[in-house]
Order: sequence, then structure tokens, then C-alpha cells
Amino acid sequence: MFYCILSKEGTQTIRTHLEVTDLTSDMFDFCSSMTDEQDARARELIERAAAKWPLRILHVLSDAGAPLRFSRLLERVEGISQKVLTQTLRTLERDGLIIRTLYPEVPPRVEYELTPLGRDLLMQVVSLWRWIVGHLNDFDARKAVKLTAVADV
Repeated sequence: MFYCILSKEGTQTIRTHLEVTDLTSDMFDFCSSMTDEQDARARELIERAAAKWPLRILHVLSDAGAPLRFSRLLERVEGISQKVLTQTLRTLERDGLIIRTLYPEVPPRVEYELTPLGRDLLMQVVSLWRWIVGHLNDFDARKAVKLTAVADV
């Protein structure tokens, strides 16, 4: 099913074609079998994974294809501070998405790598990531219309 929305702002016409797949009632059946505690935990994990840095760190570890030291991660995750990287790595480790390996050397050597759970999460997120990238122009067009409408007021 396609919907065409015509919006005129001055002389500009924006056409949006949205393909809508019917959302069937059984798509969310798994939710009815969840307890309130499970629902809260799932929402908490989604919020943590979707925060600013976790997916980027998982992506860098995936691209590396091998364990990375803290300093290599800090170099590859552009814009992150040491403190935030440390906090995010601890959270990812606590959630079972990465493994932290400490080697008893002087000075100590610490490496991080994806767990199978972390790799699986990243694989699930890729389809959402692709969808977003594929629709960036749609988001930008909508934002431009909204900015134009605000400027006209």
C-alpha cells in the first residue's frame, strides 16, 4: 500500500511515498507473555544499546576482527573520551556483549572483543541501520519542511 502526501511550502512540493506493511496483531504476541520485570529489563537493554557509543564500539570491535586494546579502541572511536569509553566498555562487559581479557604482564595488558551475543546484537541492528541510511533523505526532507514552516511563522 502506498500513500502520497503532498505538502506545499511556498513553491516547494514534497512528495513522500511510504510503503506500509500491515502490522498484524500477532507480531507482538511475545509481549503478552512477558512479565513487567522482563519488559522493563528489555526496554533498559534497548536504551543502553541505542545510546551514543555502544553500537559504535561494537562496530569497531567487529571491524577489527580481533581483540583490541583500550588505546586502539580509543583511537578508532572518534570523539569518545577515556572516561566514557571506560564506562561504556564496563557496561558492555556487564551485559555480556564483550569480553575483557586481562593479561598478567607488567604493565598489564587488557584486550576487548565481541562475544557471540554482541555479534548477534550487531547483526540484528544492521537491518535497522541500513533502513535508516536508506531513508536519510526522507528524514532530511521532513526536517527541511518543518524548519521552513517554523521560519514562516
